[in-house]
Amino acid sequence: MERIVACIDVGTSKICTLIGEVDQSGDLRIVGVGIVPSRGIRRGVVVNVQEATDAILASVEKAERLAGYGIESAYVGLAGAHIASINSRGAVAINRGERGIQPADIERALDAARAIPIPYNRQVLHVIPRSYILDGDDGVRDPLGMQAYRLEVEAHIITGATTSIQNLVKCVQSTGLGINALILEALASGEAVLTDAEREMGVVLVDIGGGTTDIAVFIEGSIWHTAVLPLGGEQITHDIAVGLCTPFATAEELKIKYGNARPRNVQIEDLFEVTAFGEGNHQKVSRHFLAQIIEARVEEIFELVHQEIKRSGYDGLLPAGIVLCGGSADLAGIRDVARDVLGMPVRVGIPYNLQGLVDALGRPAYATSVGLLQWGLHRDPGQIARPRRSEGFKILDWLKALLPDHSG
Repeated sequence: MERIVACIDVGTSKICTLIGEVDQSGDLRIVGVGIVPSRGIRRGVVVNVQEATDAILASVEKAERLAGYGIESAYVGLAGAHIASINSRGAVAINRGERGIQPADIERALDAARAIPIPYNRQVLHVIPRSYILDGDDGVRDPLGMQAYRLEVEAHIITGATTSIQNLVKCVQSTGLGINALILEALASGEAVLTDAEREMGVVLVDIGGGTTDIAVFIEGSIWHTAVLPLGGEQITHDIAVGLCTPFATAEELKIKYGNARPRNVQIEDLFEVTAFGEGNHQKVSRHFLAQIIEARVEEIFELVHQEIKRSGYDGLLPAGIVLCGGSADLAGIRDVARDVLGMPVRVGIPYNLQGLVDALGRPAYATSVGLLQWGLHRDPGQIARPRRSEGFKILDWLKALLPDHSG
């Protein structure tokens, strides 16, 4: 049987578990999908351990039933406004030898870059090399085997709040699963929707999820800046619910069915009926008014994105522009708002090169989920393992064995 890789995207609005099989040629085929509404999660952070654990377990079991076997561990996506990043540099001396720089030397340089003071209540999630410098010569992508006396690395270090990370780990492990690695969701989304050309030229990934907006700046093929904003699609829905005096669930339906982020794209006389709070309280609402509510919040999100790009120091150095993903990227008119506020080219990122059970996954809302699988496949192949046969599937096999064989 092929080796497998699994992931769990624990989002504010949904939890998605994917199981993929990796064949001998290294191609990935998705064989298990489990998508359930999220519970116990607020703005990317666990607020109720039991509810979050139950939702994660329901998602995992759904994916396992489709795949026909169980999983033992998974890559888990991490988000939340507690995420922070910093760039650092580490340097080590190299013992001159014919073999040149070895993997152990690169690890020592990364460890030196990692040795930065961080508060006691935070921990390092990723140490990502951006480029290497050999004896003063910079711009080296892969120093392995090269000759030098001194190796320096420029690294991007991502940290998170220890308590938030531990709560998420507890929820996943309470389902009986191990965690291969915690992956920042913006990095995972980039794996699924960005092209090599965009990464090389300079691009900003903006993943607008339910409770947070993840930002990642890529330049010269590497990650240069990351940030998480505590705003997302739920805030848009909340504004609609308040503006129209309607329940949150109704507001979400209206956003999906009638929403547009550009009022000028809809007619004022285009009306729809809304059930508001109060017994038998129905009202006619203009789609233009709904669009005005949406536009205000969407503009605020992109203004904050613009501030973050300026803070990164790379404003004006990103010719590939903006790639939008996340559930809110499907909102009509959102590209127009992004283009007007940010003054850059904008496209919506959709996961590509998918095989298997992909009917529901070819949307920007599943960029993180697909990207987590691809991260495990391409960046951590040592974790790919054989599937396990869970007790439930063993019982099913035993029942099948009792039935008469009609194959002959």
